[in-house]
Amino acid sequence: MVLDARDKEIALGSHVRYVDTGTIGEVVDLKTENDIGWVRIKKTDLWYRSKLVELLDEKDLKVKSFDDDDEIDIEALKEKALDLENIELDSNVAEGGG
Repeated sequence: MVLDARDKEIALGSHVRYVDTGTIGEVVDLKTENDIGWVRIKKTDLWYRSKLVELLDEKDLKVKSFDDDDEIDIEALKEKALDLENIELDSNVAEGGG
């Protein structure tokens, strides 16, 4: 049995959050080696110590989907990206007040 940071049992297909980085993903594999539980998360395809992840409830999972009614302005997004690329970094911009 593989337990999370709150001693809840983790099952295949459940969703967990890695507490150090906030990475959320579906558990696709479980194993125990030397009395240490491990979970493999689908999103990263990496193994995490089970005591460093939290089992998530359905209410914790926020899924954003775009309906047909939602419009995305691609040109506005491109302009915003160009504006960010054109920002000049200058060492004189932020000076201390001492």
